Amino acid sequence: MEAIKESELILNPDGSVYHLNLLPHQIADTIITVGDPNRVNRVAKHFDNLEYCVDKREFHTKTGTYKGKRFTVISTGIGTDNIDIVLNELDALANINLETRTPKSEHKQLTFVRIGTSGSIQKSIPVDSFVVSEKGLGFDGLIFYYESDKAINPSFTEAIQNHLKIHPGKPKPYIIDGDEQVVKLLAEGQGIKLGITGSNVGFYGPQGRVLRAKLQDPSFIDQLVEFKCDNEIITNLEMETSAIFGLSKILGHRAAAINAIIANRATGNFSEQPKESVDKLILYTLNQLVKLN
Repeated sequence: MEAIKESELILNPDGSVYHLNLLPHQIADTIITVGDPNRVNRVAKHFDNLEYCVDKREFHTKTGTYKGKRFTVISTGIGTDNIDIVLNELDALANINLETRTPKSEHKQLTFVRIGTSGSIQKSIPVDSFVVSEKGLGFDGLIFYYESDKAINPSFTEAIQNHLKIHPGKPKPYIIDGDEQVVKLLAEGQGIKLGITGSNVGFYGPQGRVLRAKLQDPSFIDQLVEFKCDNEIITNLEMETSAIFGLSKILGHRAAAINAIIANRATGNFSEQPKESVDKLILYTLNQLVKLN
């Protein structure tokens, strides 16, 4: 098998992958992704022991064990472009022999779980509640750079494309399922909501926020609120889930996401205790994931 060129799979002098600065033995099979580098420590403080701590750019990584299960927690920074880096390099660590630069003969499946913060767009989903993403709705266009037809949920994708009336210059939206087993496990807790999580390429205009710049599609959020397919609705908006779900499907991994709702866009409310909500979410998620096979 032909080796992957040095310009395509870039390694550091110590043999670690270029952006993450990680070596294969430094990651676990279950990987928690968080946007904020500071949130890595808020997850890892619960670990019984720490094996590795690696920082480079916005990518901070800690690997250790919690209740006997090995975890890696890594910060991605904000946005689907960073997810493209993180997911591809973590997959390379698991499924490419970095010395020969060739794919391994046996595929290793990783499990990715995003622990994030988000804003709900439905009045019925209050601040400080938790939402598990059954599906990721992407407005970023990332997965269309890959062979992704088999990754996309065709009926939901067709439904959202037919429903939205937005400027034709924007990327076509797509919908991808989370891993059924992991989603079900994360949704076991009392009061946890299930829904479709939308991911866009920015925080302000792309999520319908108006400060001074006027929006091209001012009814965008209202259209999302009104969408329904097979009794499923769009519950919340953030900036990473669709890419995590999409690349995981393409690369043969499992993925799920759970978000603390710190803002309600429909009511205009913002959480009075966002830090406490995220800390509760972290501990809940860890305790659920130790049950995962």
